[in-house]
Amino acid sequence: MKTLLALVACCIGAAPASADSIDVNAPAHAFPHFWEHVFGSGRAILSLREGYRNDLREVRDVTGLRYVRFHNILHDEVGVYEEDEHGNPRYNFSYVDQIYDGLLKNGVRPFVEIGFMPKKLALRQDVHPFWYRPIVSPPKDYAKWDALMTAFAQHLIDRYGIDEVAQWYFEVWNEPNLDFWTGEPKQATYFELYDHTARSLKAISPRLRVGGPATSSAHWVDDFLRHVAAAHVPVDFVSSHGYGDDSVEDLFGTHERIPMDQRVCRAIAKVHGQIAASAQPGLPLMWTEWNVPSFGPLKARDTAYVGAGLADDIAQCDGLVDEMSYWTFSDVFEENGPGREPFTGSFGLMGLGGIRKPSYTAFALLHKLGEQRLDSVVPDVLVTRRQDGSIAIAVWNLVDPGSGGGERTRELEFPGLRPGATVQLRRIDDRHGSSLAAYEAMGRPRYPSTAQVALLNRAAELPAATPLQLGAGNSLRLMLPPNGLVLLEIPRDQLADP
Repeated sequence: MKTLLALVACCIGAAPASADSIDVNAPAHAFPHFWEHVFGSGRAILSLREGYRNDLREVRDVTGLRYVRFHNILHDEVGVYEEDEHGNPRYNFSYVDQIYDGLLKNGVRPFVEIGFMPKKLALRQDVHPFWYRPIVSPPKDYAKWDALMTAFAQHLIDRYGIDEVAQWYFEVWNEPNLDFWTGEPKQATYFELYDHTARSLKAISPRLRVGGPATSSAHWVDDFLRHVAAAHVPVDFVSSHGYGDDSVEDLFGTHERIPMDQRVCRAIAKVHGQIAASAQPGLPLMWTEWNVPSFGPLKARDTAYVGAGLADDIAQCDGLVDEMSYWTFSDVFEENGPGREPFTGSFGLMGLGGIRKPSYTAFALLHKLGEQRLDSVVPDVLVTRRQDGSIAIAVWNLVDPGSGGGERTRELEFPGLRPGATVQLRRIDDRHGSSLAAYEAMGRPRYPSTAQVALLNRAAELPAATPLQLGAGNSLRLMLPPNGLVLLEIPRDQLADP
């Protein structure tokens, strides 16, 4: 197998007339790492497991992870709500404390999703088909729901202090436009739930941040914004969801031909516009679930496709959204029951048994981008500047799995660097930084041993940076395989004097 150095050293030379010029002195704008601050995970009780917390630390250490969002903090397995023989509520926050203590101990805050419905508080025993059977009914008594929200918020403030809890987010429910909510009519009854919840939380402290409608496929946002304005209901952020393999008809209500790799950011742009046109145009937009397309049996979420897909979504969504919560950081995840083996195409960055998947490596690489994005019209390239003045550039070759697309040659030149400048190159693709390739090479064991997991995780480490001296005209030719992703790092001392 060729080494990384051999793969790129042969490709440095004078750039042809068609080379893309990268202006490292171009104007720039703020580039907060909106794709890596919030991650989703399965359900609340899973966070008490050692494997979950190990995965949390692994992802935290290579990304900007600050918040975790999960379902079911009110599920009966958490034990929050009970009633005595006279129907009087009894609260128990002991597991809630363990759940949130565990996040905070690991330097991560909750993005609190309020749901689902405790059995004794449910109007009906409407059970969602998930393996852990959450109840998705409205409450039987809104006075009792209000009291639960009041007690919940007050307990959190008593335990953690308002200065801490004011930095959390409280999102009302999850995807009420789908079968996660059985109120009828769906929208009107969800708005009733939102109104009660938001007012109850704000009555405890106006500093608590509450939002919604947490819908699937960018639904209801314009109606939600009109409702809260007309009813004078507090709202601090807008949230919705959308995935690359959601249908165009569901996301946009049209029959346009929109490629899957453009759907997430097109949906975000739609909601961004709805907020801008509302009575509160400054509301933050939190995209609290998304992922790259799975491509069904091709299981793209376990492959190098995630790296190129993530970079492409970052480039498209920049400036349209405040936070994007990748679903999920870990395959400690049981919507369809306990996991059965690694690399099944599930959502997480960390596979079963603590295996770092290619998506983990992709996030680790793109974490190295800078905090300012330089204005550039070069396609499939992100040019950023770090606080120390160095430049970090991502270049990728996005190819839909199964499409037959091949490798791509990129010709780049850097007129703003010193003659003969040296850059550092890191590469991830199917052969570099890929635990999946290593897993297949060892015969895809269903239950990898501890030693095998260690080998897989070594394969998933970011390849060491390779120093490259640019050719004549400060040019560089890159050969990118399908879904290859390259990071070029240019030290400040390699920039030409202004």
